[in-house]
Amino acid sequence: MRHTVQVPMRWSDMDVYQHVNNVAFLGYFEMARVSLFFEHPTHDEKTGMRRGLVVHSHEITYKRSVVYDADPLDIDIWVSGIRAAAFTCHYEVFDHGQLAVTGSTVLVPFDFAINRPRRMTPEEKAWLQRWTDEPAG
Repeated sequence: MRHTVQVPMRWSDMDVYQHVNNVAFLGYFEMARVSLFFEHPTHDEKTGMRRGLVVHSHEITYKRSVVYDADPLDIDIWVSGIRAAAFTCHYEVFDHGQLAVTGSTVLVPFDFAINRPRRMTPEEKAWLQRWTDEPAG
């Protein structure tokens, strides 16, 4: 299942070429993750990933330019590759219904008290599984 988030563009996201600068999309991806992991009504301390996540890596593919508009972008976010200590978030960014950007972020659960990555709990894995496009197995 995918989670859809409406993300507003900021006037300052535009670059000298009058389109949204490529780096702004990392911020849009972050807003989608925050919506899913921290603002989604079903999250909690045990299964909402509030215990800490760090970004391992990003991949972005730009399909078309996006020009600033007061209408928000629609971002679909979903999860794949759930492993013991990492998983991947995928994104599709739609500008007025047209696919503009795709991307992914590898995230690692992190224990900030000891400053080290940690393994996910079974509850966290089950919660993440709800947001996959993969069949449960």
